[in-house]
Amino acid sequence: MENIRPRLKLVNKGEDVKLRKRKSQLYSKEDESLLNNGVLRARVAVFSVAFRLINCFLVQTSFVPDEYWQSLEVSHRMVFKHPFGRKNSSSPILHFINLDSVHLLKWLPRILQALLAAFADVKFFFLIRTLESADVAKWTFFCHLCSWFTWFCCTRTLTNSMETTLTCLALFYFPLSGSTTHSSKKYLILVALAVVVRPTALIVWFPLLMYHFWQEDNKLRLITHRYIPIGTLAVVISTVVDCLFYEKWTMVQFNFLKFNVLHGVADFYGSHPWHWYFTQGFAVVIGPHLPFFLHGCTFAFKRYKILLVAVVWTVVVYSFLPHKEFRFIYPVLPFCMVFCGISFANLKAWRRAAALALLATNLVAALYTGLIHQRGTLDVMSHLQTLCEASSVSTPLQPDVLFLMPCHSTPYYSHIHCQIKMKFLECPPDLGEEGYVDEADRFYSDPLHWLRTSFPYKSSLPTHMVLFDVLEEEISVFLRGNNFVRTAEIFHTHFPEGRVGGSIFIYERH
Repeated sequence: MENIRPRLKLVNKGEDVKLRKRKSQLYSKEDESLLNNGVLRARVAVFSVAFRLINCFLVQTSFVPDEYWQSLEVSHRMVFKHPFGRKNSSSPILHFINLDSVHLLKWLPRILQALLAAFADVKFFFLIRTLESADVAKWTFFCHLCSWFTWFCCTRTLTNSMETTLTCLALFYFPLSGSTTHSSKKYLILVALAVVVRPTALIVWFPLLMYHFWQEDNKLRLITHRYIPIGTLAVVISTVVDCLFYEKWTMVQFNFLKFNVLHGVADFYGSHPWHWYFTQGFAVVIGPHLPFFLHGCTFAFKRYKILLVAVVWTVVVYSFLPHKEFRFIYPVLPFCMVFCGISFANLKAWRRAAALALLATNLVAALYTGLIHQRGTLDVMSHLQTLCEASSVSTPLQPDVLFLMPCHSTPYYSHIHCQIKMKFLECPPDLGEEGYVDEADRFYSDPLHWLRTSFPYKSSLPTHMVLFDVLEEEISVFLRGNNFVRTAEIFHTHFPEGRVGGSIFIYERH
């Protein structure tokens, strides 16, 4: 005790005893990490939402007819019982809150798609952050946001856009090596939903599903408790919903494969050589990222072999189908961005210059394709929408519009949203009828003959005709003879091709 006393510092009773505060290094670091992670999540989320909304409003061009004719036009017909009879479901609500406008009907689905794309962007960033360093995650996110094709497609009302968004979300929960966010149940539900939206999503996910099965210890449980129940439930729900809307027994996924693959109906809309994706398609979709993708493959081939296999597998399988489009391989683009991000993280001397070059080249392509190329078919609908005022007034001559263009060149009632008469040249696919020729081909084989036989009397003529400039000279005799006067010229593209011209003309009968 005598030895201990000198070590004790006695204080006067009047003095306060000051206790030394000790901080737990463990908990302070955890709290700080959680706080920083929460702030980062909020920042990435806000930035992604703002970015995709800007993306949405800066894409004002058309891409393919499916973005309207397999989405907006279908829903518009269901809601408004075309041609504008009894309204259904959401329309009375929009009408009641005074938001039943053509602008809302056009933009709301795209805004919702943009928000879903932003959510997928956030998940994609944090997936890479759990798999790789913060530097790799940053550059992968940069490459992903830079992609001109993602900018061009992700906010469109295409099933391919939804398929890609769901693929990105599913990847977040997929059991990749090193992932801490994996959940078999969640990723399989998202994959099932992607297949319901677009059955060809199974092509992208087949090697990934096989990889998961191979890596799983309890394979029987995976099949009986995950693959079969989730797949069956998705098919049953989808079939029930389709039967209710079609009002007959139908299975859309089976019909999709039957007509597009087994019967080759998709070939009716064009075909390409087997090597098209390898020589053109993939290079266009990945764009200026291609050298960085190839460079990244040399660093991450072993670590992300399954993602590379999925990319190659998808391109190969689609190469066997005669009908090819850029958008079909869009769902594998996020996989490619992983390799691009790793490439940038490993660049040293030229990283800043490479990043600026990538940003500049993609920015030019994104803005040109989003604001200029093929915008006429949308602008012409805005012009025709002004005819709605005339249709609401009792006049002897109600608007009657005829589209003399390749079928489905423009949107339809979803972009007009009023009761005016319209007609376009139809091109239903050949279902095996001998000597079948669709209306559009019959028209273009002899435009003057088609017009004279279709409108033998002046009383049957439309009030307006919409056509590409390349057709004008061929039917000019008919236009002049029936007192049609050009009232508008609308720019469409700098690259006219075939039946699609550089400008769109609107002719009005006087």
